[in-house]
Amino acid sequence: MTQRRQQTTRKTQNNRPGGFVRIISGQWRGRKLPVHDVEGLRPTTDRVKETLFNWLAQDIYQSKCLDLFTGSGGLSFEALSRGAESVTMLELDKKAAAQLEINLNTVKATNATVINSDSLRFLSQTGTPHDIVFIDPPFRKDLIQDVITALENNGWLTPHAMIYIEAEKELGQLAIPSHWHLHREKSAGQVCYRLFAREEP
Repeated sequence: MTQRRQQTTRKTQNNRPGGFVRIISGQWRGRKLPVHDVEGLRPTTDRVKETLFNWLAQDIYQSKCLDLFTGSGGLSFEALSRGAESVTMLELDKKAAAQLEINLNTVKATNATVINSDSLRFLSQTGTPHDIVFIDPPFRKDLIQDVITALENNGWLTPHAMIYIEAEKELGQLAIPSHWHLHREKSAGQVCYRLFAREEP
């Protein structure tokens, strides 16, 4: 699949250089992990992250997770801390990906894989089904619709997968598959975040 748009990683809050992400709960509760200073990095806030993982409380344990725009790793490390079976972490920026590897070694996590790749290119191959997918791309890059299509067309989702989408509030209407049911939805500041539950068509 030809990359049609240049991706950037998520934006650092308040444009601060570097910083840390905090793990809210689970075996690494309270741990802070360093974040590499990358232009465009935008970690999910603790408030949003806590809400999301409350929504996923019954689903996260022993789940296979796919984090398509990993950035700081906040969602991936939270999932691992709360007992996910495995997490595949996609990150385009080489330095950010290297920091994720360092952080995995720091917490001695052996059930996660960092892949330094463009997410759409990665999704263009035949996939391995995942139980939970995190879609939190850089804002205003028009990536989400192509990601949804690739997830469905190439076998990346289990029959009852949960799909999390975090996007800018002003994002236009997405063509959500009819067998994805909106499970939860909230807004915080300029962010709108939704969790969909998939039912095999």
